[in-house]
Amino acid sequence: MGDNLFAILEEGTIVTPKGFKAAGLHCGLKKTDRHDLGAIVCEVPAVAAAVYTTNVFQAAPLKVTRESLADGRLRAIVVNSGNANACTGKQGEEDAYTMRSRAAAEFGVEESDVAVASTGVIGELLKMDRVIAGIEGLPGRLSGAREGAEAFNQAILTTDLVKKEACVTVSVGGVNVTIAGSAKGSGMIHPNMATMLGFVTTDAVIGQEALQQLLRQTADLTFNMITVDGDTSTNDMLIAMASGLAGHDELSPAHPDWEAFASGFQYVCRMLAMAIARDGEGATHLIEVHVNGAETDEDAQAIAKTIIGSSLVKSAVFGADANWGRIIAAVGRAGRPVNPETVDIKIGPISVLEQSRPVAFDEDAALAYLQGDTVNIEVKLHTGSGSATAWGCDLTYDYVRINAAYRT
Repeated sequence: MGDNLFAILEEGTIVTPKGFKAAGLHCGLKKTDRHDLGAIVCEVPAVAAAVYTTNVFQAAPLKVTRESLADGRLRAIVVNSGNANACTGKQGEEDAYTMRSRAAAEFGVEESDVAVASTGVIGELLKMDRVIAGIEGLPGRLSGAREGAEAFNQAILTTDLVKKEACVTVSVGGVNVTIAGSAKGSGMIHPNMATMLGFVTTDAVIGQEALQQLLRQTADLTFNMITVDGDTSTNDMLIAMASGLAGHDELSPAHPDWEAFASGFQYVCRMLAMAIARDGEGATHLIEVHVNGAETDEDAQAIAKTIIGSSLVKSAVFGADANWGRIIAAVGRAGRPVNPETVDIKIGPISVLEQSRPVAFDEDAALAYLQGDTVNIEVKLHTGSGSATAWGCDLTYDYVRINAAYRT
């Protein structure tokens, strides 16, 4: 049991919750033969919520999806990778609307019940003949089994090396409720809402307002606490759909099982966010930063994300260098209240700073620890009760190589 409130379903997928099917295929947007077009479809109108990038330059699919979500209901999401359909003007908007209308026709639903998402290269028009042909092929591939989920997971990837998925089950009023998620993201990751693209499905019975509030709060604690390279995408979008087919009494914060449901929901999003950080372009380490003893949780969040986003900290981890000076420098420039006389820092189990004074430590032990897959950094400020955790990755030669030739 996860946190004793939910059970982790190791074999669960985005289509494990009742009422959902998924599909993916290669339509020709990518130069390789990897899938580049996918869909999630619900057999009933699903309560839906979303959060979006705060980047001023927002891709055309976000405009279309906002319109579809105006009534808080969705039946389908169509997603393409290989092309972001961002900064593409009126033609890009028309193409996003065309994706919505063609998907609605193929799935037999209203246009306003379809969300659209895209990811990939910015500033290039979609090859719509290929997209339309691909959409026409999706209904025949829809599946409520793992094969459908696997095809969808592949269809949303760009430079990702691995799929990202998580699934749990929660008891609500004695009924088993499932929550599942799938996401993509590897580069241009410094979300200011959610992640590059994230999708959560559940068969819970929940109102739109409660789902929207939960999604926003959860994004702030998970997806908004990761960074790979400090860049916020034009296409960031996180969508949640609830089919309601579990059939229990409607969930709200007043429901006795709300804590369990919210905990399971947060776990799914946290696992997706951590998987994105771990799969950062060229990354060799997952970095987890814990900040405790800040004046407020918001202060702790800002400090943790400043540390995790520091190019110098990330480079030191890549080089297995226990250079705590880079960590405390990041703490000091985060723009939040800190007592410069009371800071403790640990790198894994190794104490390197106590009350802002250096501690002698075994460099060989530190080197051995930093050569592991995951690096934990703990910062205690001793000024309050605020705490936060952030996730990121190291900065490697491969990150530069990948992004120097992203379009080619």
